[in-house]
Amino acid sequence: MFIRKLLGLEPAAAAGSGADADTATVRRIAQELESMQPDQARYLAAFAFILSRVAHADAHVSAEETQAMETTVARWGGLSPAQSVLVVQIAKMQSSLFAATEDFLVTRQFKSMSTPEQRIELLHCLFAVAAADDSIASVEEAAVRQIASELGLADRDYLAIRSGYNARREVMKNLPGGA
Repeated sequence: MFIRKLLGLEPAAAAGSGADADTATVRRIAQELESMQPDQARYLAAFAFILSRVAHADAHVSAEETQAMETTVARWGGLSPAQSVLVVQIAKMQSSLFAATEDFLVTRQFKSMSTPEQRIELLHCLFAVAAADDSIASVEEAAVRQIASELGLADRDYLAIRSGYNARREVMKNLPGGA
């Protein structure tokens, strides 16, 4: 346990709020956003990581997905283009390195620091990132579904948002007379 803590890999003991409950991923990104209020930086760090979680679901993050994440993070975080590039690059790296241990922890942390409306907004953003390359792979759709579940979102909310992306869903494209 000590070596994991020393390397910044020790997960938070409990889901809470504030810097003490931050995962290594959230801390790393939030440090790059020192000019922001700490709570806002942690929120944006978790938001960016969850976006990268979906983009990385198919083991490849396309240039289009990266651009969509950068635009989304800049818009929701009020960041400059340079800051959003940095945040997204860190989130993508953290996602590829620590996905197995951080995915649920970061999503749980986001849930504890966000409102139901913010979780719905995130769900919209997740579908937008998955659709950025004009196709939502089944594995990306499954990742979005898993995140929606971890965030405690209702099935009706998930299905309503997903329906706006039917034309880009691989599963719909493969049907006779596809979307």
